Amino acid sequence: MHALPLTNLKVLEIGHYIAAPFCTRILADLGAEVIKVEPPGGDPFRGWGAAKDGHSVWFSIHGRNKLSIELDLKKQRDVLLKLVARADVLVENLRAGQLERLNIGPDVLHAVNPRLVIARISGYGQDGPYRDKPAFGAIGEAMGGLRHLTGHPTGSSDLPPPRCGISISDDLAGLYAAIGLLSAVWQRDAGATGRGRIIDVNLVDSVFSLMEGMLPEYALDGRVRQPAGAALPTAAPTNTYPCADGKWLCIAGNSDLIFRRLMTVIGRPELADDPLYATNGLRCANVGGLDTAIAAWTRTLPAKDAEALLEAAEVPCSRLYDIADCAADPHFQARKSVQAVDDPLIGRTLHPGPAIRLDGEKPEDVVRWTGPALGAHTDYVLNTLLGMGKAG
Repeated sequence: MHALPLTNLKVLEIGHYIAAPFCTRILADLGAEVIKVEPPGGDPFRGWGAAKDGHSVWFSIHGRNKLSIELDLKKQRDVLLKLVARADVLVENLRAGQLERLNIGPDVLHAVNPRLVIARISGYGQDGPYRDKPAFGAIGEAMGGLRHLTGHPTGSSDLPPPRCGISISDDLAGLYAAIGLLSAVWQRDAGATGRGRIIDVNLVDSVFSLMEGMLPEYALDGRVRQPAGAALPTAAPTNTYPCADGKWLCIAGNSDLIFRRLMTVIGRPELADDPLYATNGLRCANVGGLDTAIAAWTRTLPAKDAEALLEAAEVPCSRLYDIADCAADPHFQARKSVQAVDDPLIGRTLHPGPAIRLDGEKPEDVVRWTGPALGAHTDYVLNTLLGMGKAG
């Protein structure tokens, strides 16, 4: 294949579960050589989710475009250091301080390879009073402020605030790690410093970084943003409305022009001229009446029919897609956002296409190979890349 943007970038992953492997999957999709160093028995993520013939179907995506080697870091530290010597980047998401306990901390790694960029992903960061506390993605959501916002409006439910449905804090941390390490590689090479750096990314800060203007709002007068359910407190009408077939339709009638078009479609054009709704600020203050009127209309139609009428009037909207909707949607298919691929371990399956599109690159070429079996490339890495002879 012709060169992808990160061809020749050599990445080591000492990662498990989600955050570090998500980071390196992005790099691998962009052409980097990623060697996934797995402990004896493999990344625990190989046992998560649905499986076929004993292989996790999740791992088909999680490990795609990566080389898998099985390595006991306590007994084969010398092999890891040989890999470090040829690497550009090392990405890890062990518990804070674990590299040091294995005697492969940044000082050791930089002694072997001063150019190495080390991305460290943890629950709370490499310092601070919570450094040694254990954490998973849900904890990042909780402490970072997101879980409070995904709660139900005050007084509307006794249920706990729900999670967003995916391990968002792990994914965010992986994205930030990728941005940070590429920045450090750029500084090292284009800036001609020749020096590797250490990137410290954590789950809590990654979520906290998305809290928009809430921190200066709190500093201003102590205000604390509260859960708003499906509504958007700063723009109206924007909400999710029930339809006749039991499905939901998200509608964003934010601007004055779109609001007028929306009111025409639902058969309430007089509301567009009502002084109560003359501006976005007034609509936010009086949104209850608008939501009632819109919901009265959506309840009379199946979600797909209501969506078609609104789209014809250029009102932003979408049904709430589940994964079956995504897989069947012609836009996803046309853009190769959903791709059928052959996986030697689990057979024909579906993968998401690249979120980053580059001119001259075909999105269907992004999956060069699917997540490999544990240790599938150990001999290749040790014998061909390191010249150490056959494994074992």
